[in-house]
Formats: sequence, structure tokens, C-alpha cells
Amino acid sequence: MSADLLLSGGDVVDVGGGHVGRFDIAVRGGRIAAVAPDLPHEAAQEVIDVTGKLVTPGLVDMHTHVHPGATYWGIDPDPIAWYSGVTTWVDAGSAGAYTLDSLRAAARSFRVRTAALLNISSVGLTAADGECRELSNCDIDLATATVAANRDLVVGVKVRMDGKTVGANGLEPLRRALAVASAGGVPVMVHIGVEPPTVDEVLGLLRPGDIVTHCASGLASGMLDGSGLAPAVREAHASGVLFDIGHGSGGFAFDVLEAQLAAGVVPHTISSDLHARCLYGPVFDLPTTMTKLLAVGMTIEQVVAAATVRPAEALGLPDGAGTLAVGAPADLAVFSVEEGDFAVADSHRQRRTAHRRLVNDATYVAGRPLPPRLPEGPRPWIPLTAAQRAALRERDRRVRELLRTPLVDVDGLAEQYPRT
Repeated sequence: MSADLLLSGGDVVDVGGGHVGRFDIAVRGGRIAAVAPDLPHEAAQEVIDVTGKLVTPGLVDMHTHVHPGATYWGIDPDPIAWYSGVTTWVDAGSAGAYTLDSLRAAARSFRVRTAALLNISSVGLTAADGECRELSNCDIDLATATVAANRDLVVGVKVRMDGKTVGANGLEPLRRALAVASAGGVPVMVHIGVEPPTVDEVLGLLRPGDIVTHCASGLASGMLDGSGLAPAVREAHASGVLFDIGHGSGGFAFDVLEAQLAAGVVPHTISSDLHARCLYGPVFDLPTTMTKLLAVGMTIEQVVAAATVRPAEALGLPDGAGTLAVGAPADLAVFSVEEGDFAVADSHRQRRTAHRRLVNDATYVAGRPLPPRLPEGPRPWIPLTAAQRAALRERDRRVRELLRTPLVDVDGLAEQYPRT
């Protein structure tokens, strides 16, 4: 069997494709050609030894904001993707009906794969909050038509349900989002935050297969009661509502997650909610978020499944996304699993210790490694601590030093045009 690329000897965790163990992975024409032990090396154009490395499907981050230049929150995914293993970025509501075309145009320039959740508000996330305070922005007919006309890009509907966003409109934006989702046969992802409304009011409206993001929020009122996890949270999880981490700037608290885990309420998916305010911390990237789930006792198989096949299935992503099934796009991530004592923090600076962490070594989209990209600096409206600003300056200095130093010394050169 011929192959363009062969990754040899890796410890594969591909729950969706049924490959967990020591396997070789063959790629041909940008797709997975074979996954099996001891595939023949001689027929491959390029063989890469990944012995001792963790190899997974390309990660699927189902809650991100990748509408740069058009929203308060947006970032360019490519400069993060190449060192994080995330090959599919789902934009969670940056664009509404008025701005979806501009998100589509931006996505054409990305090397990574992109899907979108349409904001129920036509204006999307142009500002930091408030998109649903004017109820006329939540136009059911317009949003329904936009979903129907853009099913190659739109895989669900997003609504933020917190007091700053909905104002005096209470649950009505969520009801409208559910109406649009029902018409389009797609799920709703609902952000929970500071009341009103309360968590039990929101969860009571959700259907099996709908997604509650920031599921371990320390800001959302009603997650915990005096005895632990609130009954409404248990009931929603048991009914088939999908719980998504959605870390973000303020959506993840270790104590809430630990109460959920103690009650058997395990998050279905792990997402970063990566955006312009949390890229520099506390989130940084999806592997760091996955490491935080390792710190509270989830296994590597669990966290990889929750960041690959499970989000792909929850959103109905096409073509074998989140798996290494034969014929699926050859989107892969290679990680080192480092052992030690690694301090990690949630959105509220609560600390835990992870004894293993995931560090990305390579990221492939359609069988090709993503090239290095330097990120742009933070936008002027992004709040940063003095320590974050100093770290960014030091990073710039180190990159400059690296690039201004000649790549090799004299002994590393050859005479390209010999004198005759």
C-alpha cells in the first residue's frame, strides 16, 4: 500500500475510530488510508517516527471565537492551531445573520477547518455584550432563513443567557433560538452566566442534544445548593442535555466541576472558549484546558474523546471529523505527555495540580503539517495585567533574538555556485 505519509509507532487515542493502542497511521491524498500495527514503511514517501508520542485525531474545539477584525472577541486561529493540535474551530456565535458573510470570508483564509453556530441576535458579538437587549435583533424568520441558506457552515444556534446580554428580555432570546434550531434541525448552544435568568430556568427549556456551555461556571446562579449539585443540573444532564466546559475568561470553576464529577455528572465535551480576552490566560489553548481536566481525575482517553469525536458528533460535523477512520480527512495531532507536578488555575485563580500535561509537537490538516505562524499582539481594548504585558514583551524579544541570529554558522553553508 502506497502512502504519502506514515506516522510510525505512536500511542494512538482515537475513540471515535476505534483505535486505542500502538498503531501506525498511513495517509494518502490528504485522507486516512490505514491505521494498523506495523504498516510497511518502504511504500511511504515520508516516514515519521512518533514512538513514545500520543497521536490523536485533530482536536475539535466546539466553542471558540474566530471572527478577527469584526468582533470584540475574535482571534485568528492559525497562529494558535499549529502549536495546539486544534484542526477544527467552531465559532460559537460571533456572527449573526447580518455578519455571517464576513465570517465566511474570514474563514476562507484560514488553514484550519471552520464551522459556526449562528448567533440568535442578528448583530452577533460586535460588542462585549448586550446583543439580545434589543429583542428585534432576535428575528426568528431571518435567523431560520440564514441557517437554511448556510448549512455548509452553520451547525447550530448560539445564545448567551445572562443579565448583561438579555437585559429585561428574560428567557425570550432562548425561546427564539430554540425555534430557529428546531426549524433547522440543529442544536442550540446556550451560554450561562450571571442571573437573570437562573440556571434552572435555562436548563428547563433545553432539549436532549442541546448544549450548555460554561457547564462548570462559578458565575451562573443555581449550579450548587447547600448539599452539592443542584437538582436541576442533575436532571438536565440525565435528560441528554450535553454539558460543555467552555472555559473562557469566567466560565470555569474547579469547585463546581468537582461537585459535578462527584455526582456522576461528567462533561460531554471539552472546549476552550478561546477568544481575545483569554488567549493570554487563563485559557491559553485547548490542550491546557484538557490538562485541567486531567488534574481533576479524568483519563487521557476521556479528555481526548471529549475534544475530538464527541464535539464532532454533537454538532453533526461531516466526513469523519474527530476520528482517524479510514477515508476521513487526515487531520492529526501529535503530543508529548509530560509527567511532573504542573500548577493549573481556573477562571477564578483556584489552583490544582496536574501530574500529566499535553504538549503539542505537530499538527496536520489533510496530511500536511501546519506551518509556524506568529500571532499578532493584543487589541487595545483587551485588559492585561502587568505580568501579561511583560511576558508579551519578553516573548517578542526572544522571537526577535531567534530570527536575527544567522540560521547556521559558516560550517553549515555550502558553495551554491562554485567558481570555475
